[in-house]
Amino acid sequence: MNQEVFAALGEAMSRAEDVALVTIVATNGSTPQRVGAKMLVYADGRTVGTVGGGCYENDAFWKAKESLKTRKALCVKYELDDDFAQENGLVCGGQMEVFIEPIEPPPAVYIIGAGHVGQYLGRFAHDAGFQVHVVDDRGAFANRERFPDAAEVVVDDVPGWLTSAVLPPSAYVVIVTRGHRHDLDALRAVVSRDLRYVGLIGSRAKVARVYEALAAEGLEPERFARVHAPIGLDLGAVTPQEIAVSIVAELIAVRRGKADDPAIAAASLKWTPKFVKAAAGI
Repeated sequence: MNQEVFAALGEAMSRAEDVALVTIVATNGSTPQRVGAKMLVYADGRTVGTVGGGCYENDAFWKAKESLKTRKALCVKYELDDDFAQENGLVCGGQMEVFIEPIEPPPAVYIIGAGHVGQYLGRFAHDAGFQVHVVDDRGAFANRERFPDAAEVVVDDVPGWLTSAVLPPSAYVVIVTRGHRHDLDALRAVVSRDLRYVGLIGSRAKVARVYEALAAEGLEPERFARVHAPIGLDLGAVTPQEIAVSIVAELIAVRRGKADDPAIAAASLKWTPKFVKAAAGI
């Protein structure tokens, strides 16, 4: 049974799909499964394997689903002779402890723009454990010499590539192109998708202009509230290297579930224009 779980886990990692692994780590007395039994839980509710069935497996399932949201592991103990188990007729008279571990593949970050900030961002993001993809329409900038560690370097029309590309929900998209028009086109292509992170470089004035242009095209205002713009944590960054550090710091905060931490939120440059807040009721 665990071979089936391991095979499914490998396939999920190859698809960049987040899953949670439930493993029995301790038992005492009579239990329906032994130590080491595993169940894989997907975000959409699919499961592979079993830790014994019944009400406690159902409880572990929902806790695993929650761990995919919080990205935090936890241990849960079950008394199989208590009222919790009796409701389902599974009175084994033992105790069981399970470890629930959210597992995610190396997160993919799509760097849209291969200029100076993009180059340092590719280097720092790779060192921080991200799988780097670079997209630009200029071969002189998007190449292996400048991005030797990237999993993918694409030279193509940026909005065209983004429109047709299949990006996993766990993807991080960082828009750092060479100008206002290119940023607008890139954001238009991804802002309506459900992605882990979308960030846009630029001043507040530039961000406001981009938002106004997309709002005039009919984009729902609430979509802007999900964009990290201006991008990065407020570190007082000035140079391309420093800006890249501030962006990677924000990516890590999102990855580790710390983006809503008051200390992190206070350092975030994320900002939404008043006209968007009013239209979205936020």
